[in-house]
Amino acid sequence: MKPRITITREVFDDTIDFLQQHCEVDANQADQPYTPQALAERLAGQDGLMCALTDKVDAALLGAAPRLKAVANIAVGYNNIDVTACTARGIQVTNTPGVLDDSTADLAFALMLATARRVTEVEAYIRKGEWTGWKLKQWLGVDVHHATLGIIGMGRIGQAIAKRARGFDMKVIYHNRSRVAAEIEQRLDAAYRSMDELLAQSDFVVLQMPYSPDTHHLIDAKALAKMKPGAILINSTRGGVIDDAALIEALKNGVIRAAGLDVFEGEPKLNPGFLELKNVVLAPHIGSSTEATRRAMAMLAAKNLVAALIGGAPPNLVNRELLPGK
Repeated sequence: MKPRITITREVFDDTIDFLQQHCEVDANQADQPYTPQALAERLAGQDGLMCALTDKVDAALLGAAPRLKAVANIAVGYNNIDVTACTARGIQVTNTPGVLDDSTADLAFALMLATARRVTEVEAYIRKGEWTGWKLKQWLGVDVHHATLGIIGMGRIGQAIAKRARGFDMKVIYHNRSRVAAEIEQRLDAAYRSMDELLAQSDFVVLQMPYSPDTHHLIDAKALAKMKPGAILINSTRGGVIDDAALIEALKNGVIRAAGLDVFEGEPKLNPGFLELKNVVLAPHIGSSTEATRRAMAMLAAKNLVAALIGGAPPNLVNRELLPGK
């Protein structure tokens, strides 16, 4: 008998086809998000769950799913999942690292360029019919090339951002929980700095660390005050690592020059103060949103789920203490 699985959001047809070869599939191709109660009801007799970062998988949900053996998140981050509760129940949790590194790094650079050169401001200016001619001092931005880039979080995506920075002749500095290998520093021409040093020295600060209780509001009013007045802040990782209210005040008061944001606290809701600002570029969590990358993410999550339910050892297991033999 095939294991029974639920997919919480719309995925690609080839993902469904692959899963149906191995599982009985309950797929939400209508893409209407389930309420917690509705999801709990659907999981009552299911063996596996393939979910998105918008789905909260907590102890209450697990209590309604006595047969659940595996949760496959279509994302690298998994702060939407109570991994501790899953581990206590013997439920394997997987994520999708690697396949989205380059696309997310591209988006971080898109935000840097758009913010530095005021692209959203000037597009709105043209669309309103306000452009009357060329002026020497019109819409002055700042250069990305030869600027100092500070990366907070030097994992795979942070390293991909640093790699791109070399093409812009940027000076790259970084901060991480632990210093990366000397070979990586040399290959990327990146220098380690303390958090305070990075904030004080960077023209652009890019955040690329996981969200956790330890990184909640890592960038708060005190951290913003340590940045250069002309600096630009980019968040292409997770909402919650920035205190959004503090950032709005900093942008209003010229504490920093501008910000480019792909993620927000409490998204899809966002602090309405952002909408009143011109010196912020806003995007709706599209860091990995290219067709090729999203297809790869969905298929990797599907393969993780099948491996967990049938093979027993998924390639991207988060709670590795559940591996056979551990």
